[in-house]
Amino acid sequence: MIDFNNSSRSIYLQIADDICDKILTGAFQADQRIPSVREYAAQMEVNVNTVMRAYDYLAGLEVIYNKRGLGFFADSDARRKVVELRRREVLGEGVAAVFRQLALLDITPEQLTEMYQQYLDNQK
Repeated sequence: MIDFNNSSRSIYLQIADDICDKILTGAFQADQRIPSVREYAAQMEVNVNTVMRAYDYLAGLEVIYNKRGLGFFADSDARRKVVELRRREVLGEGVAAVFRQLALLDITPEQLTEMYQQYLDNQK
């Protein structure tokens, strides 16, 4: 369950992020039906309108689509679209903020490379 109190991000965007995470992890596969708006609202303990806003947002990004009368489904290319979206977010504002901090802390590219490699090694 998402802890909505620990983020400055809108609840509907946190829900959209959660759905995207599930697409990336394979919990929601291409062309697979995702929980209905009501089901998801009950799971997340939020208002149905909030979930509908998240679904509309993701549908606008073509990550999910609605089959009238059947519900919402992950797009056949949803995983690629989410990866592309997240990369743009990280490489945009995210990286610029990190680079500012690295420069302020005098962390060299070599140190950063070493730290990143250690991180990757620990993920195995």
